[in-house]
Amino acid sequence: MKKHLTLGVAALLALAGTAATAGDYEVVQKDKAFSVKEMQIKVGDAVSFKNGDPFHHNVFSLSDPKTFDLGSYPQGQSKSVTFDKPGKIEVECAIHPEMKLNIEVK
Repeated sequence: MKKHLTLGVAALLALAGTAATAGDYEVVQKDKAFSVKEMQIKVGDAVSFKNGDPFHHNVFSLSDPKTFDLGSYPQGQSKSVTFDKPGKIEVECAIHPEMKLNIEVK
């Protein structure tokens, strides 16, 4: 019985360690641009997109590893995406097509 309990605790600790390593990042949308043009993150990391402009932005991606559309949202609001697969993702704003961000998920 102790052996199974020990293995169970070890497995829980391993899972907790994995969850604790996930990162949260913030990208600000200001002056019709993302605050970074490229970034590298790990599988399980989340990126929050904060609108710092006095008009609406939209954040979306049609990339195979992560397809999403956060919709349109006003200044001061943030929306977040968790990246669950490795790959290269191009992020854009549907309202301002010149806004582009490349995210590499490893």
